[in-house]
Amino acid sequence: MSIAVMVLGPSGSGKSYSLRNFDPSQVTLIQPIKKPLPFKSADWTLRTKENTSGARFVTDDSILIEKAMRKTDRDVVIVDDYQAVLTNELMRRSTETGFQKFADIGHGAWSIFQAAGDLPEQKRVYIMAHTQTDDHGNVRMKTVGKMVDEKLVPEGYFTIVLRAEQINGQHVFATQSNGQDCCKSPPSMFDGMHIPNDLAAVDAAICEFYGLTQPA
Repeated sequence: MSIAVMVLGPSGSGKSYSLRNFDPSQVTLIQPIKKPLPFKSADWTLRTKENTSGARFVTDDSILIEKAMRKTDRDVVIVDDYQAVLTNELMRRSTETGFQKFADIGHGAWSIFQAAGDLPEQKRVYIMAHTQTDDHGNVRMKTVGKMVDEKLVPEGYFTIVLRAEQINGQHVFATQSNGQDCCKSPPSMFDGMHIPNDLAAVDAAICEFYGLTQPA
């Protein structure tokens, strides 16, 4: 059973930037949107047939994302900008009438979230996604509408939910709920309500907490 982590936050909150201290040779980064990373990233090469050691794999297809998650031999899997998987599928099927496209989008998300916690026990899976605020001020993962929301509670599939925020000009992760968001983590896993925006350090803390071995 792998460790499933969701990282939420609006655009510009530092989700992608938090990857900067990972060793890309130890990571499979799945990008639904092909775009440069927001830090010096020459070593984060694209994985192709010619470059099978590349860290980045670009697709917004739910089936291919799940396949890549299950097939990778690397212990850290990151899906960045997961929102694009939902939105792109909705846009591709925007001319369809009826509810089937929403059911299919929800099923694709369910498959990925299930896989996030269903890999071998040494694996850690990080899903990055945007936030939305409901009419009552509660913050949760943004989907593509109430029809998907009614079928799926994404945060329920994750042991740890972090929220990327800016406090006094500094990018941080919130580790526990403020009463109106869905942040959660086991007590004593992290040093405080807010921690530095560094997903490699988060990964190290998770490995220490669960007694997992990281590569030297």
